[in-house]
Amino acid sequence: MNDHLIVIGGGLAGSEAAWQAAKKGVKVRLYEMRPLKMTEAHASSNLGELVCSNSLRSNDPQSAPGLLKRELSIAGSLIMEAAEATTVPAGSALAVDRTLFAEYITRKLSENRHITIIREEIRTLPDAISIIATGPLTSQAMTDSLSGLIGEGYLYFYDAIAPIIDADSIDRNKVYALSRYGKGGDDYLNCPMSKEEYEQFYQAILDSEKVNPKGFEEKKVFDGCMPIEVMATRGMDTMRYGPMKPVGLPDPKTGKEPYAVVQLRTENRETSAYNMVGFQTRLTWPEQKRVFSMIPGLEHADFLRYVSIHRNTFINSPALLNKDLSFKQRPDLFLAGQITGVEGYIESTAMGLIAGLNAALIMQGKELLAVPPFSAHGALIGHITESESKDFQPSNINFGLFPASKSLVRIRDKKLKRAKTAELALEVWKKYVSQVHAL
Repeated sequence: MNDHLIVIGGGLAGSEAAWQAAKKGVKVRLYEMRPLKMTEAHASSNLGELVCSNSLRSNDPQSAPGLLKRELSIAGSLIMEAAEATTVPAGSALAVDRTLFAEYITRKLSENRHITIIREEIRTLPDAISIIATGPLTSQAMTDSLSGLIGEGYLYFYDAIAPIIDADSIDRNKVYALSRYGKGGDDYLNCPMSKEEYEQFYQAILDSEKVNPKGFEEKKVFDGCMPIEVMATRGMDTMRYGPMKPVGLPDPKTGKEPYAVVQLRTENRETSAYNMVGFQTRLTWPEQKRVFSMIPGLEHADFLRYVSIHRNTFINSPALLNKDLSFKQRPDLFLAGQITGVEGYIESTAMGLIAGLNAALIMQGKELLAVPPFSAHGALIGHITESESKDFQPSNINFGLFPASKSLVRIRDKKLKRAKTAELALEVWKKYVSQVHAL
């Protein structure tokens, strides 16, 4: 198998890694254990299946997520190509029809003459140039194999999936269509709450029955996917400053912002289903039905999918990985995706892209090019390889991860500084991509 690059895991990172390596002319064997062995969160055998949400976050080119997506597109990302082909309305965010999205990725990879897709669980680390992109739901066998390589630096936390509602069961007389600050039109449905309704809802969440996976309370919970009831324990107004923030969402009936808002985002192109934005939870399924039915407009909601809790695995990357995403103990073994300690779909994709390019270059006996630090990709790599290993935590892409720049330090206007940061990042990234593709 040494004449093939081995990629284990057919999620976003593995799919992107395989695609990038194949574009370099490298033969790839892409292993995916589904459908022979399913995870607790996936619903299909499609490659690139989205689990937690159908949103790839902001499309604003001057935002950090928007910048990362532009970099991915410049590099010929399959995931971005699929996203652009399967978009659904989501205001200023990029959201997709998750079924069409996964089908697109599966089809493109299946049709690529350099890629062979093998439906099989790989239980141990291969003795060949390989990319491990098994994601946050890595099987126990592969977890044990990785643990044998990295020792005690292994970490994990728990994550949850937002619920999905049948569009026909939403009371349209009580909700209104509007994107925050009017950006992107009327792509979201908003369920407004009065102060009294919010306080009753808040108390119901506190009093509700929860599901705790064994040892849950001792494990880490990533702030970006925090269960709604964990927010509630941090204070009555925490949810109102998080997913239930009413700012920029005036109710057209009153012309005023409600006390709190639950937002619903379309799940597919047919707009036959909506997901509850930011409503990850550990409530039992009967309690989800009872408590969420207290939300105005959802009194008779038909839940197509309730929330479920799943393990989200990542490693202590600063102590274990080189900047090319290979293991310090094994330079022929690369890691990609969320398991590296990045958080989010596009971040996972970005690590897949870098791992795929680097592994391909190694396969071809070519010299690696360092990813420019002052790019969104470079900023993520800096986070997962240069952070303090003692308290390492996953992170989404954000401008705070970028290294200091002398040319930007004197700019005080926040909007201008972000625009200049994006401009400089794209400049160095385009040069990097051009050089890599020329090798």
